[in-house]
Amino acid sequence: MRDAHLVALDIDGTTITHEGELRERVRLAVRRVADAGHHVVIATGRSVLGTLPILTELGLDQGYAVCSNGAVTIALDPAHPSGYEVLEAVTFDPGPALELLRGAWPDAVVAVEDLGVGFKVSAPFPDPLEGVVTVVPWEELLADPVTRVTFRSPTGTSEDFTKLAERIGLHGVNYAVGFSAWLDINPEGVSKGSALELVRRRLGVQPMHTLAVGDQRNDVEMLRWAARGVAMGNAPEEVKAVADDVTEDVYADGLALVLDSLPGRRGREVAAP
Repeated sequence: MRDAHLVALDIDGTTITHEGELRERVRLAVRRVADAGHHVVIATGRSVLGTLPILTELGLDQGYAVCSNGAVTIALDPAHPSGYEVLEAVTFDPGPALELLRGAWPDAVVAVEDLGVGFKVSAPFPDPLEGVVTVVPWEELLADPVTRVTFRSPTGTSEDFTKLAERIGLHGVNYAVGFSAWLDINPEGVSKGSALELVRRRLGVQPMHTLAVGDQRNDVEMLRWAARGVAMGNAPEEVKAVADDVTEDVYADGLALVLDSLPGRRGREVAAP
């Protein structure tokens, strides 16, 4: 279609609820937008392995997906044995960041992403991780360049980790704190927004035809990147502040309201709650 948009969608708290439910109204809205000729690109902090099941639920088997907060971009290909091909994987030396984080929070656990395999962790992780999860000595966490480092505490809060990141002074990396005590660290200059810009150029979509929807601090760069960045109603205030629009929350199918406002779709424009 002539005015096809690049539609970038976060997963958790945006496309699915925090309990992992893909609501039917949202699923149908995503399907209609894709069928209308728009380019639906999932852009998530999840690993590739954690993203694939959501793509399957949405019926997306072609196009692109941005994973690991922009460090990994894949091209979907149903003919490929794994269903995708890695187009880009940006890595960095985790050593300096890990040395700053070591001992910074009493019960924190570190995970480094092992692309296409799973994660290496410093101790049993308090949350489910995708793929093979292996507890390794600290030295092994530092051994190789990685796409992402995750720092997680079962007892802290997002506010605790925001203050922690500011206090220890993480430099030379890009980082984002989640809705809990979860800190993701990526290569410097890498974000969902930076990866989506490369996808936009591959697709030949005009910058004015970009839409992004998200709910967390790791979505800020892509909301700023998009011609129209929409924050979910459940987003923190600092995320809403950088968005062009705010939709309803994930439990009120806020994403469906946004998607129904795209060109070629019948529906009303999203309004701030």
